[in-house]
Amino acid sequence: MAERPPLSLYIHIPWCVQKCPYCDFNSHALKGEVPHDDYVRHLLRDLDQDAPLAQGRTVQTIFIGGGTPSLLSGDAMQTLLDGVRARLPLAADAEITMEANPGTVEADRFARYQQAGVNRISIGVQSFSAGKLTRLGRIHGPEEARRAAAMAEGLGLRSFNLDLMHGLPDQTLSEALDDLRQAIALRPPHLSWYQLTIEPNTLFGSRPPVLPDDDALWDIFEQGHQLLSAAGYQQYETSAYALPGYQCQHNLNYWRFGDYLGIGCGAHGKITFPDARILRTAKTRHPRGYLAGRYLDSQRDVAQEDKPFEFFMNRMRLLEPAPRADFTRFTGLEEHSIRPRIDAAINAGYITETDSHWQITGHGKLFLNSLLELFLAEE
Repeated sequence: MAERPPLSLYIHIPWCVQKCPYCDFNSHALKGEVPHDDYVRHLLRDLDQDAPLAQGRTVQTIFIGGGTPSLLSGDAMQTLLDGVRARLPLAADAEITMEANPGTVEADRFARYQQAGVNRISIGVQSFSAGKLTRLGRIHGPEEARRAAAMAEGLGLRSFNLDLMHGLPDQTLSEALDDLRQAIALRPPHLSWYQLTIEPNTLFGSRPPVLPDDDALWDIFEQGHQLLSAAGYQQYETSAYALPGYQCQHNLNYWRFGDYLGIGCGAHGKITFPDARILRTAKTRHPRGYLAGRYLDSQRDVAQEDKPFEFFMNRMRLLEPAPRADFTRFTGLEEHSIRPRIDAAINAGYITETDSHWQITGHGKLFLNSLLELFLAEE
């Protein structure tokens, strides 16, 4: 038997004004107008089909990602969130996050999103250098980023996040730290600070730019981490920092191996059943098929032998200690089934163990892939 973990909802809005050269998310350059009402109608039909998977549980968090969700009109957002509330029980204090691009943000629209129920906004700043933003294919400039952050703060939202990238093409240490200082000066309660990686099937993948070397990247991370810590931000996940009490609850649920429904183009879901079965779902990626009413692309049960890897792949992204009891609670497997692998991880210095918890070490963070390989299913 497995205990059903907390439940979240992810909603995907697939359109962008233009596709960024580094982006491998399921996003599509907009041709014409966003079909606001039509897409929301299909999202809610998709949710109708998935609602039984909630098994009566209350939704604790909602995350509206993309693409660029801030292309959606305020009225469409109201219809969407009203529709969600009509179909699923929502916690009274639910965190409801929406991603926004500074180049698509209007002051009145931010306020309208808040009226619809959005209480946390994640702003894709990426850099405060006009030249770097152009290189990244972003449609906004530094001033728009600062303006969007000021708007988010002025609304008195529950929280807001700034997304910032480092390790950009030809970026120096001083440029990376200057970006970070400008972000910190805006005092966001949460900062996602992550390294640019070149992904296949992107423009950068086919024509890679020159990125800082490993030594330069390490200097950027080390000195940036010190800057953030000195400003009161605590690292709680590989690429996430927050002021105390402002961690993203939706992402915490992901990393703690929680459950989530996923609706919209290309959205993924994970659902646990009382018999310990774990179902993973994936929705149709392209808007054309999705808007034709073909929502579910695939679903599969997670094999028993794959559960340890999936559990630790998520759990070890967090820097907090992992309760040992959660492994059995959320996978239905006994700890003795992975005991040799845990011992190997301890002996390698990747994790430490107490009577109640496992804790990833600094060495484990540096060699996370090697740690996770210990939990791969044996061929």
